[in-house]
Amino acid sequence: MLTRYSRAEVTWIDCVTPTPPEVRALMQEFGIDPSIAEELILPSYRPKVDRRGDVIYVVLHFPLLRTSHRHPGQEIDFIIGRRFLITTRYESIDPLHSFAKAFEVESVLGSPGVSHGGHLFVAMVQNLYRALGEECDVLDQRLREIEEHIFNGDERRMVTQLSQEGRIIHDFRQALGPHGEMLGSFDSAGAKYFGVEFSYHVRPLLESYRRVERRIENLRDSLNELRETNNSLLSTKQNEIMKTLTIVASVIFPLTLISSIFGMNTKYLPVVGMQYDFWVVIGIMALLTCSLFLYFKKKKWL
Repeated sequence: MLTRYSRAEVTWIDCVTPTPPEVRALMQEFGIDPSIAEELILPSYRPKVDRRGDVIYVVLHFPLLRTSHRHPGQEIDFIIGRRFLITTRYESIDPLHSFAKAFEVESVLGSPGVSHGGHLFVAMVQNLYRALGEECDVLDQRLREIEEHIFNGDERRMVTQLSQEGRIIHDFRQALGPHGEMLGSFDSAGAKYFGVEFSYHVRPLLESYRRVERRIENLRDSLNELRETNNSLLSTKQNEIMKTLTIVASVIFPLTLISSIFGMNTKYLPVVGMQYDFWVVIGIMALLTCSLFLYFKKKKWL
C-alpha cells in the first residue's frame, strides 16, 4: 500500500509491504537505481547508508516495543532525494502515523522548514527517537514496579519478570546499536549531497540518538542492580530456610535416637518397667529439646 503526502515542493511516499509493481512504478517515477528495488521488496537484516545515483539509501531498525512485531527491530528503508522521500516498511509503526498526521496539518497550514528530502528524513527520524524515549519511560516504570515487588517479598516471581525485561532491553540495544555509525555515515553523505550546511541539521539528530542510547544504558544498569538485589534477597531467604531446617533436624535427631533406644526389643532397658516410665522418657526428651533450643538461642542461630 502506497500513501502519498506533499508539503511545499517535497513529496513523501510511505509504502507498507509494497508489491513488485508498486516498487517498479516508484523506480520509474523518480528515476531510482533498479538495484534498490530488490531490497525494498524483502526485509534487510543489516542497516546501511549508501549513495546510489542521485539518492541516498538508508536502512535502519527501530525497537518500537509496544507495537507487535516478529523481529527485535522494525525495519524502515529510506530513499532520500532532493525533492522526495520514500519510506518502506513491513509492519505498522505508530510514530509514523502520528508524523503523517502532523505532516498533513503543516501542509495545509503551509508551514515552512522542509526544503528537500534530507530535512524531511531528519524530522521523521527525530520523531522516531522521541517515540523511543517514550518506550524508555515505559521500561523505567516497569522496573520501578518490579523493584516494589522485590522489596515486598515477591522475589521468586520477579526472577521471570527481570529476565523478560532483560530480553527487551537487550533487543532494544541490539536494534539501536548500529544507529550511531549509520548516522555518522549519513552525515558525510548528506554533506556531499545537500551541501556542507546540512550537517547543522544532522547534529540535533545525532544528539537525539545519543540521548536514547544513554537512557537504555541507564536502564540496563538499573536492571542489573535489581537482578543482583533480587538474587541476594533470594539467597538470604533460602539460607534462612536451610538454617531453620537444619535446626529442626538437629532437634529431631536426638529425640528420634532416644525413642529408638527405648523401643529396642531387649530384656533389660533402664527406666522401662518403672512407675511412670513413659513420662520419665518424655521428660528426658523435653529437657533435651529445651536445652538444644537454649543453646541455639545463645549462639544466635535462632
